[in-house]
Amino acid sequence: MAAQEIFSGLPWWVKWIAVPVIALVVFGGLIATVVGFVVGLLFKALLFVALVGGLIYVVRKFISSSASSRW
Repeated sequence: MAAQEIFSGLPWWVKWIAVPVIALVVFGGLIATVVGFVVGLLFKALLFVALVGGLIYVVRKFISSSASSRW
């Protein structure tokens, strides 16, 4: 049975308001967990990139300053 056949005789508000609200109530915790995990992962990835970039910057500055002081 297709979804169109199931919802064919129902009013519009059942399809567009009641069903999504029920889905949010049932799966709301799962959705929040997944969204929180993805946001946390993106934050950690950005933090990693910033720390590696900062490390590369500091090491290059240190190498260039120590190389110029030798001559």
